[in-house]
Amino acid sequence: MGPVTATLSAPKLKKEWVEQMAKQTIAGVVLLTGFSLGGCLATQDYVDKHVAPVQGQVSTLQGQVNDHQSHLAQLDQTSREALERAEAAGKLAEGKFLYQMVLSDDSVKFPTDSSKLSPEAQSRLMDFVSKLKNDNKNVYVEIQGHTDSTGSDSINQRLGEERAEAVRLFMNQQGVPLNRMATISYGDKAPVATNHTRAGRAQNRRVVVIVMA
Repeated sequence: MGPVTATLSAPKLKKEWVEQMAKQTIAGVVLLTGFSLGGCLATQDYVDKHVAPVQGQVSTLQGQVNDHQSHLAQLDQTSREALERAEAAGKLAEGKFLYQMVLSDDSVKFPTDSSKLSPEAQSRLMDFVSKLKNDNKNVYVEIQGHTDSTGSDSINQRLGEERAEAVRLFMNQQGVPLNRMATISYGDKAPVATNHTRAGRAQNRRVVVIVMA
């Protein structure tokens, strides 16, 4: 009977061993699952605390960039260029175009080949400076000189700069700091009207004062 008993006990032992291994395997799977779920919870917690706020900041900045690009698209070419120059120079707090004033020959009588400011031009500039002072904002001003197509490119470039500089110096005499103003000459390269008529050339002889904040 002894050998037979031993033979019968072997399958029983094997069965118990298999059951024990199964239990251990199940326990291991449960334990690993717990670690995995814990890792997911920890990762989600990190996202909630650190990643989500950064994503919010990125979204806010992207919205500001989109608004700024939309604003730039609404400006004319010379105004956009003025804003971009001011931003590149680090002279703007917010990068905003506020308003502009145009001194054209129609109203201030810029003679051909002259940068002298007429009494009409001086009067308008004094009113403009008064507005700047009353607004009491930290602004940056770009003064653009433009000419008609009469004369050579080099002469028109020089004349445009002289007209812009005449406005800059006059505004400084009225109390606007020189370091808040810059001049640029477009010569005859940015006309607003045809140069084939007297009226068109008169419109092209102008100074544009752009105010940005």
